[in-house]
Amino acid sequence: MPPQYAPEREHAAVFQYTDVVTAYQNRPPYPAELYTILRDLIVDEPRVVLELGCGLGEISRELATDVDHVDAVDLSEAMLALGQALPGGGHPNLRWHLSSAEQFEYPATYGLILAADSLFWMDWEVVFPLISRALSARGRFAIVHREHDAPWSDQLLALILRFSTITDYVTYDMIEELQKEGLFELDRRRKTSPVSYGQSVDDYVEYWHSRSACSRERMGADHTARFDAELRQLVAPYSTKGMLRYDVSAEVVWGRPRGGS
Repeated sequence: MPPQYAPEREHAAVFQYTDVVTAYQNRPPYPAELYTILRDLIVDEPRVVLELGCGLGEISRELATDVDHVDAVDLSEAMLALGQALPGGGHPNLRWHLSSAEQFEYPATYGLILAADSLFWMDWEVVFPLISRALSARGRFAIVHREHDAPWSDQLLALILRFSTITDYVTYDMIEELQKEGLFELDRRRKTSPVSYGQSVDDYVEYWHSRSACSRERMGADHTARFDAELRQLVAPYSTKGMLRYDVSAEVVWGRPRGGS
């Protein structure tokens, strides 16, 4: 596992910060197609789902409406509190758990276990055997990644790398690494069609502060002010009356977890 995502580095701790939790609501929604893909992966009865590192439970809240039960797990108490207050957060089929993926008790047998942009922060050697044991006979583990594409994306990446608080970033293919370590047997990967999303410049800037690399608390006031100013300048040519439009998609990779090599 590359060093910036090793659990002992504790980069995941930023998701307990108030500023990150507040900013998280500005992340663009997942395309509706994602939920169709995930629902179709659940073939065993009862239809029970586990989301690890659920954050505000965007996926869990949506799936709870048409499965038998969802367990939503996160180590941030602030994330769970806000998630429960959002639409669908009190659905009777949804149960929230304050826990890390490593310490969760896995109390049920699940037809689908998923991690959406959260697997980076987990100890794979611990978590994958737990997931493997908790899946039903035909159950699957799905890894979800939200993507956004805009005319300014290349310049945005350069900007984030200059201001990122994660200074030892290493580019790598997570699925390749999991397979190399004998932790994951790939079935298939699928990307949703892009959906155009509109957002104010203010909310777009706030969205990037929901990322671990751009937390206001870790960046500090001076760097935050400079980052915000440069990001606003970057997107200004693409805004109309203070609004931006960009494409949002999601990639889903699913298969069976293994206990390791």
